[in-house]
Amino acid sequence: MKPRLLGFLFLLVTAFSWGLNWPVLKFALGEWPPFTFRFVSGLGAAALMFGVALARGERIGVSRRQLPRVALAGVLNITSFMGLATLALLWLSATEAAIIAYTMPIWASLLAWPVLGERPTANKVMGLAIGLGGVTTLMAGQLLSAPVSALVEKLPGVGFIMATALMFACGAVYTKKYPLNLPPNTSLAWQVLIGSLPLSLVAVFYDRWDLSGVSALGWGALGYVVVIAVCLSYITWFKALKLLPASTAAIGTLMVPVIGVLSSGVLLGEPLGVRQLTTLAMTVTGVALASRG
Repeated sequence: MKPRLLGFLFLLVTAFSWGLNWPVLKFALGEWPPFTFRFVSGLGAAALMFGVALARGERIGVSRRQLPRVALAGVLNITSFMGLATLALLWLSATEAAIIAYTMPIWASLLAWPVLGERPTANKVMGLAIGLGGVTTLMAGQLLSAPVSALVEKLPGVGFIMATALMFACGAVYTKKYPLNLPPNTSLAWQVLIGSLPLSLVAVFYDRWDLSGVSALGWGALGYVVVIAVCLSYITWFKALKLLPASTAAIGTLMVPVIGVLSSGVLLGEPLGVRQLTTLAMTVTGVALASRG
């Protein structure tokens, strides 16, 4: 299989994994203490990836020289979504958070030009514009249907999810510019472990450590996040980044909010109609155009 096509297949797996994660996470936060959930899922994912690395005979140590780079990658790639995005969901619906988080391709494409020398082509610019136009259509409907007082109350969530988008865009470009000299499973394990550590401090001071109210579905949500939303999706994301230009991979993530919105409509009963389907069509068109380079 051609590397470029393989890269898009990895990107598709990532998009579906992360898209479905938004309604799953929103549901989980209704049962779990928020940062306890994220810290526990982070530890579980790191342990799983270390186990996979050992089973495959990969070295799991990291040198002192590489540790600062691994730590920075962990904060940008992992803490952003596991920490700030979790905070944002305390004010925003899964739909709203997914839409705003994936303004990320704008920032990644802007950073990729000066940092990586990935000069945007006409197809990429048009694809980004069409894809973002679809996301903007969806966002505009959310804004127009809400009273001003409700929008003001959501501002903290908007700030946290915008910070998530900026950090993750920096992480995509940083990972492409400075690839870590570690086996892939080991690299992910260390990033998840380090990226989860700040959440433990927040959990200690913010959460009540009471899991008696967590249902079987709540534990199932934890399993999905550990195995699919963290382990599988980050592996495929880093593989996609390796095989595709950072700007192209970033534009491909515009599929995530659409999948998040559609799945939130089905699983959580959030609004799903003509506007959402129009967004889906525009986003798919934009990604297809950008993929042609």
